[in-house]
Amino acid sequence: MAGRAPDGGVSGYGGYGGGELGAAISVEQVARESASLLEQGVPRERLAELAGGDDYLRIDGLVAGYGRMQILHGIDLQVGRGQSLCLIGPNGAGKSTVLHAIYGLNTITGGTIRKQGRDITRMHSADKLRHAGIAYILQDNSVFPDMTVEENLQMGAFLMRDKAAVRAAVAGVLDRYPRLAERRTQPAHVLSGGERRLLEISRALVMDPDVLLVDEPSIGLEPRFIDMVFEILVDLRDRERKTIVMVEQNARKGLQFADLGYVLVAGNLALAGSGAELLDDPRVGRLFLGG
Repeated sequence: MAGRAPDGGVSGYGGYGGGELGAAISVEQVARESASLLEQGVPRERLAELAGGDDYLRIDGLVAGYGRMQILHGIDLQVGRGQSLCLIGPNGAGKSTVLHAIYGLNTITGGTIRKQGRDITRMHSADKLRHAGIAYILQDNSVFPDMTVEENLQMGAFLMRDKAAVRAAVAGVLDRYPRLAERRTQPAHVLSGGERRLLEISRALVMDPDVLLVDEPSIGLEPRFIDMVFEILVDLRDRERKTIVMVEQNARKGLQFADLGYVLVAGNLALAGSGAELLDDPRVGRLFLGG
């Protein structure tokens, strides 16, 4: 798949953040040139082809926003089981709004969202986690600083009523990540930035979702912690076949990781391709990769 080396690793993974930068262009110029990408459009058939015909998670004609403010104007999306999709685009393009809509956090006025063929468009976010296996990992620091690592993980099981099941689920996550297990009784505020992000991801795994919505995983992290976070995401995708839909501020990082890449502009889908294809597209390079 695109974005992966022949041995199953991530092609160019060690180069995250690398490469020579071209001349900087202004935010206004990015917005103006991005608008020209909308002229061609992306056929529905192309999205199906990129997903290998697998519609594990599929969006058709999604119109969504916040209250009366419409942000998305008929977005289509398709991603298969165990695939990763990175959404990139200029500020205000609607990237996080797509994640919010999938998880049920905003107003949907048109279109459908389906998981394994089941219409989940207007399902409550708690039900999407409990019954549809969809978890959302926030971009902001969302750990509870005065709670221990173990207590934070228990918060990820808030929909479970069986205390024994909660303990078992938390224990399973701690077994997976010894780095957290070593700090299970320590308050979360003593963790490094990378460890806090690991805790946020791990908390989302307590309910064992098969779709992860990941919003800006690298934001605010040092490079060494960014690599650690992406290694975790690679493992979840490749070993556990989690489907990942991601918004990433560093487009190069996101596309190096992703099997699929979509470019959103002004609430519309402008370009779609494999992660490798978008990395090689000179238009994407100029507008979003720094040259």
